[in-house]
Amino acid sequence: MSLRLAVSGATGRMGHTILGLADLDKNFEIVGALENASSNLQGKSLSEVVPGISAQVKAVVSSTLSQVATKPQVLIDFTQPVATMAYLKEALSLGIGMVVGTTGLSDAQKAEIREAGKKIPIVMSTNMSIGMNLLFALVEEAAAKLGQAYDVEIIEAHHHFKKDAPSGSALSLGESVARAWKVNLKDVATHGREGIVGERKAGTIGFHAVRGGDIVGDHTVLYAGPGERLELKHVAHSRESFAQGALKAALFLANKKDGFYDMHDVLGLRPSTK
Repeated sequence: MSLRLAVSGATGRMGHTILGLADLDKNFEIVGALENASSNLQGKSLSEVVPGISAQVKAVVSSTLSQVATKPQVLIDFTQPVATMAYLKEALSLGIGMVVGTTGLSDAQKAEIREAGKKIPIVMSTNMSIGMNLLFALVEEAAAKLGQAYDVEIIEAHHHFKKDAPSGSALSLGESVARAWKVNLKDVATHGREGIVGERKAGTIGFHAVRGGDIVGDHTVLYAGPGERLELKHVAHSRESFAQGALKAALFLANKKDGFYDMHDVLGLRPSTK
């Protein structure tokens, strides 16, 4: 039986990609497409407004989950923090699982989403791609082996539309290093440099954000030590890798009643305790 799927930010770049792939996959039935209430696309057929979506998809654009004619089992959400939290409230009320890929969430918002996992099933990750999640693990392992004798700098690049910096994925990479070093990332993070800043302080983790053009997402973790440099890098060539991961996460939630998960659970990179 196909998973009943709704996608928020349906007419955005990620929404387009997710819906296009879901439409081609017999594991999914697209039942909902959510957009801002002020959108002039409200009430229109999804196949009208998203190029490539087949006419067999009967979903129409709406602003809330309660307006979706057939109740979804899972909502995939790549929007903005305010919208994500509004959708979370509805999902809790209706008993709908969520895949959350929104970045720029505050610590309080992340805690609220984690708490919601006690009532509905949720997968949340700053990056849904398989390769990137393997990078998180590799970065932590390298940081543990090399230790603080190697300076760590994290460089990320994205398109000029991206609103938050550093990217959520860059911060997750920093968390991977911080875990290996057994420190709190907030205590050791430094963001960019300008002017006479003095020598680099040992044990810090540097972040640098590049914005321009249509860069989908590049992340490099640089370990600079005595006489050598190691770089671990992930380059996303299209949004399809994120979309495929999000759909995999949605299927992971299909038979779950509750629980808070990340992509390591989805991809089997750690034993499930849920």
